[in-house]
Amino acid sequence: MASVKLGSKPDAFKRQGQAWFCTTGLPSDVTVEVGDMSFHLHKFPLLSKSAFLERSIEENSDQEECIIKLNDIPGGAKSFELVARFCYGVKIELSPANVVYLRCASEHLEMTEEVAEENLIAQSEMFLNQVVLRNWKDSLAALETCDDLLPHAEDLQIVNRCIESLASKATSNPNLFGWPIREHGMMQSPGGSVLWNGISTGARPRNFNSDWWYGDASSLSFPMYKRLISTMESRGIRPEIIAGSLTYYAKKYLPGLRRHSHSMGTMPLTATLSEVEQKKLLEEIDRLLPLHRGIASTKVLLGLLRTAMILKASPTCISNLEKRIGMQLDQATLEDLLLPNFSYTMETLYNVECVHRILDHFLAMDQANGGESPCLDDVMASPSLTPITSVAKLIDGYLAEIAPDINLKPPKFQALASAIPEYARPLDDGLYRAIDIYLKAHSWLSEAEREQFCRLLDCQKLSLEACTHAAQNERLPLRVVVQVLFFEQLQLRTSIAGCLLVSDNLEGSRPLRSGIATSGEAGGWATAVRENQVLKVGMDNMRTRLAELEKECSSMRQEIEKLGGRAGKGGGGGWASRVVPRRLGLKVRSQMCSAQEGSVSEQHRSMSAKLDKLQAKVSKQKKQLAADA
Repeated sequence: MASVKLGSKPDAFKRQGQAWFCTTGLPSDVTVEVGDMSFHLHKFPLLSKSAFLERSIEENSDQEECIIKLNDIPGGAKSFELVARFCYGVKIELSPANVVYLRCASEHLEMTEEVAEENLIAQSEMFLNQVVLRNWKDSLAALETCDDLLPHAEDLQIVNRCIESLASKATSNPNLFGWPIREHGMMQSPGGSVLWNGISTGARPRNFNSDWWYGDASSLSFPMYKRLISTMESRGIRPEIIAGSLTYYAKKYLPGLRRHSHSMGTMPLTATLSEVEQKKLLEEIDRLLPLHRGIASTKVLLGLLRTAMILKASPTCISNLEKRIGMQLDQATLEDLLLPNFSYTMETLYNVECVHRILDHFLAMDQANGGESPCLDDVMASPSLTPITSVAKLIDGYLAEIAPDINLKPPKFQALASAIPEYARPLDDGLYRAIDIYLKAHSWLSEAEREQFCRLLDCQKLSLEACTHAAQNERLPLRVVVQVLFFEQLQLRTSIAGCLLVSDNLEGSRPLRSGIATSGEAGGWATAVRENQVLKVGMDNMRTRLAELEKECSSMRQEIEKLGGRAGKGGGGGWASRVVPRRLGLKVRSQMCSAQEGSVSEQHRSMSAKLDKLQAKVSKQKKQLAADA
């Protein structure tokens, strides 16, 4: 920190309790009272430097004891002590920490050049302009002292000058400056090495990142910091840099946000603000944050939202944060989205309504950006649909996490699940898992309510693994199980057809024509062999699954026959003819299973024949390769 020494005389001041005495040997003839502190001084040194003190001494000349009260001097007793030392010519050190005190006090005491040459106004102003405002650290230290000197520092334009100095340095890239450059007290030569007294040291200056000033600026009081940020914005600094600084400031002064942050590093602890002060700070930070997607991480925004709920911030602040999060919901994680419910009027463990509002903001933005309802193949192939599919997966995971809450009402669950567009879910496995967890935790739901839940599912969009689980899930209504089995067999047929198509393509491939295979041909043959092996394993799995399906169809047919037999004995078949087709659809299912058994057997035999042909072909090719070698 830069400094300049003023005066040459040795220290002649001594403090005793709440009084200062000048030990020059002469008795004191004037007493200056500043608050609770008394200064026992001499008239001549004071009036020779200050026009204000000269007038005050003349006004009290008729009094037996000259007493001057300076209760309104900027900086109080601290400032006047330095002023008194200057008036006596005692050595004092002018520094960024006290220059604003001396500049404001000297202005109040009218210590101008008309009164004396090289007076305190000129000395402090020169040091402020030529030393302090040219250096980042010194400008920052001077600005920090302005909080105690308002409005005097404001009237003298010291606050504006310090902020302009800081803003110009923060918005400039030090690496782009030419020679000579002084930044952070460092001189740089044309070759890039650090200079000391004009001599190259050979040391290279460290590169500056755009966030190098975050920690320093966070030491300012929020009113000063806010003015600094506003000045930077007017200079065209990038919004993401402003957002980064605001995030740093919020993490430093909001304990609730700091507890949920894993990137605080060695950030120093600060004095804890009251809840009212934290609330005002959070609302101000929300107003200052630029409204752009991606300038602040979703984790930080969700942390701010959680803290705003705890502090009971204004509805406008909470709504703004929800909109910001909704703009980039695809970047959120499930852990951060689990916002606890801090309201006494709501019974659920997590704030489901808040997440629903955030999702609505995201969907509204997606529609505004031209979102539409493409087919399933487009969803799987188009990179532009990645955000909406990511959000659908995130919400499905969120539903699975909140499903065990026994106080979560079905309408809330269904409303959040159905808010996702149908095209956003390529598969419904995640939604099926969430519904299954909910049904397990809410076992008292009626059959009609369970069927209502299962209407959220599209059985055609379940994977084979999910279909297998659903077919054996006792919590699902029987109608849903039948649908799942039907679509599972359709998927299985499609898979078998695909495998047979691959087999036909392999049979139609041409044999090696030359006796010596090239490296590319050898690699292609090795790939074909590996694919055949994978195909064999897949077909073995299909055989097993086909056998299981045959057993299931037979079992279901037997159950249907039993039900029909009981109905015939009890009421002439009336119950079976009415209930089974209408409520369960089992008669149709029985016919379907009978038809499918024959189809499955044919496919089984066809697959076996194809597999034997493939194995024979592989053996033949291996023999040919061995002969060629």
